[in-house]
Amino acid sequence: MRHRSFCAALIWSAMLLLAGCGTTGKPTFISTDITGAEFGKDFRLADHTGEIRSLGDFKGKAIVLFFGYTHCPDICPATMGELAAAMQKLGKDAARVQVLFVTVDPDRDTPALLKEYLSAFNPTFLGLSGDAQATKGIANEFKIVYQKQMGTSSDHHTMDHSAGSYIFDTKGQLRLYVSNGAGRNVFAQDIGELLRTSG
Repeated sequence: MRHRSFCAALIWSAMLLLAGCGTTGKPTFISTDITGAEFGKDFRLADHTGEIRSLGDFKGKAIVLFFGYTHCPDICPATMGELAAAMQKLGKDAARVQVLFVTVDPDRDTPALLKEYLSAFNPTFLGLSGDAQATKGIANEFKIVYQKQMGTSSDHHTMDHSAGSYIFDTKGQLRLYVSNGAGRNVFAQDIGELLRTSG
């Protein structure tokens, strides 16, 4: 009888252990999980070095995609600052992350300006740009809204634009949407989870 009770306890313990093992691999995200979204499949834009880029160029890395412009007074520099701080928190894993900044103001945001702007946050960040048609195309693909607001002269304008960030896993699948102002800890936590669970 004692032997039977011992065996039952052993089996029960093993079942609990297996159940625990089954849940440890599941990622826990703070931001919005949009895995399986039917948009944001790919793009073709020039980076600030002149090279044409698409999602396939960054396989093996988690990708953070943000839409903004270099003359942005608040949201864009704040988000880039959060991402730069998140890279520091990630430590050596930051080498497995690529931040991409897509300009919605290609008339002013030249490759040289994008490089200068992004290098101030992190030298690995890449700026992407295209002509008006290409910009509209990628904005539609990622459900981004943007609109020019004229200032006192033609070269003094602002851009209203969507302010969230998209994160792809290391296989190039769109996985997460991070709301504006989420902060460096959210980026670091969720990117770290993707790196841990997607290989």
